[in-house]
Amino acid sequence: MKLNIVPARTGFVWVKLGVRTFLRQPLALTGLFFMYMAGVLVLSQLPFVGTILGAMLVPAATLGLMAATAEAASGRFPMPSVLISAFRAGRQRARAMLVLGVIYTLGSMLATLLASAMVGEPNPAAAADTQNPALDARSLVALVLHTPLIILFWHSPALVHWHGVAPVKSLFFSAVACFRNLGAMLMYAATWLGVFVIVAFLFSSVGMMLGGVAVARSVMLPTVLLLVAMFSTSLYFTFRDSFDAEDLPQIEAAPPGESAP
Repeated sequence: MKLNIVPARTGFVWVKLGVRTFLRQPLALTGLFFMYMAGVLVLSQLPFVGTILGAMLVPAATLGLMAATAEAASGRFPMPSVLISAFRAGRQRARAMLVLGVIYTLGSMLATLLASAMVGEPNPAAAADTQNPALDARSLVALVLHTPLIILFWHSPALVHWHGVAPVKSLFFSAVACFRNLGAMLMYAATWLGVFVIVAFLFSSVGMMLGGVAVARSVMLPTVLLLVAMFSTSLYFTFRDSFDAEDLPQIEAAPPGESAP
């Protein structure tokens, strides 16, 4: 496995490839993304363990969405079974993916607890008030504390699945790849931020003109979800270009109609 150093402008290319690939198979990729979201919602309804199980499956779900993008990028229709790709690559790699899930869950819980300790838990009345500054501050601190976790897990599910890297090593390699390609990652983040802001402004403005705040909100929800689905489609390209692909399945080289191994 070899790390590739890419120029900063590649971050913009990753966004463009993600949008282009999404538009090739919009129904399939949207459907897979909503299947993942539905699965998380169902798990969250389970008492006591629902949230933990949902967090444990984040690395595997991320890999599933990346595998779906790889299929779409090669001209194939991604089937629903691609979402469980992490558990179809043999017992050893499935176990490694579950280990990643445990590490992610513990890291997320730690970040959330630290945010609560730093800002404090809002009382029930404050929690019901979405405009409460303490609640917003706690969410912001939690997001900042999750940033190192995001960096560690950005490439790790794909490294475990496609390169057979051990879970802990995959976290290290993921962080190194993100920092060595920091310019491209910052361009990638800035481009997506610009896309979200521009699209949100346009659609919310249209909604306000058509019927006020209620219509604007009803328009914005599906729009944001579609943008997040597009964003998830672009993740594969950040991995593909950051590492030597010699160990990857023959996703792009396989002739149309043949399945990648």
